[in-house]
Amino acid sequence: MRRLHVLAYVFLALIGVSAVASGQWLRYPTEGIPRKPNGQPDLTAPAPRLPDGHPDFSGVWHAAQSRQCVNASGDPVPCGTEIGGSPLGGNLGRNLPGGTLPYQPWAAKLFEERHAALSIDDPHVRCLPDNPPRHWTLPHLTKAVHTPKLLVLLYEVNAMYLQIFIDGRPQPNDPNPTWNGYSTAHWEGDTLVVQTEGFRDDLWIDTWGSPMSDAAKMTEKMRRPNFGTLEIELTIDDPKVYTKPFTVYLTESLEADTDLIDEFCLEGEKDYERLQRSRGK
Repeated sequence: MRRLHVLAYVFLALIGVSAVASGQWLRYPTEGIPRKPNGQPDLTAPAPRLPDGHPDFSGVWHAAQSRQCVNASGDPVPCGTEIGGSPLGGNLGRNLPGGTLPYQPWAAKLFEERHAALSIDDPHVRCLPDNPPRHWTLPHLTKAVHTPKLLVLLYEVNAMYLQIFIDGRPQPNDPNPTWNGYSTAHWEGDTLVVQTEGFRDDLWIDTWGSPMSDAAKMTEKMRRPNFGTLEIELTIDDPKVYTKPFTVYLTESLEADTDLIDEFCLEGEKDYERLQRSRGK
């Protein structure tokens, strides 16, 4: 069991590290970003605006961390591409009362079983898609491309993408269930309210194994209070899995002067097979 524990978390760590090797555009200045006199990005500057006056969420984002980097003069600077995921990536309910989500009894049992098994069947470990909201919590980059009618989120792992339509269209009737669901949105002042439905059944929303079903409706209230911060108030209403809707708060930080690179989990991947052998399968 100890060997399995070590192997599982070593593998999770390996697939959770963004590549930092030199390559095209990894140190290319972000166009239009406000700068301090020393040339460093001014991430506290006002948020940019779209032509229609709403906040522009465009940029490369990662889950915010509590640590802060400084330069040789002691000035705060972005921490670069050595990034980590949100603490909520492991347990999405850690900041809720009791440190847990409001599971239905069967879902609580499933969660405990998955956690006790060291999350070895996590779709992320098996190189399957990181369905929402996991792309906001894992240690990988998400690039937002924003227009007045469409917000596209490009997630660097396995070239996954999400489309959020802001053109007034309704949710589709009887949609084919998908990993990412179907997202529509509208503005409430400077807050973009995103509604996502049409998920496939038995998804994972954190690494410990909290489930989400095809009955789920996910609401993300997205705000950009300054140039370098994206705030997300996330509510999941899934009566099949949870006794009541719950809301958690996520913060993303802008990753300036860089861009996405290829990160394909299945390319040369051997660890999942080893983990299965380690637990006797």
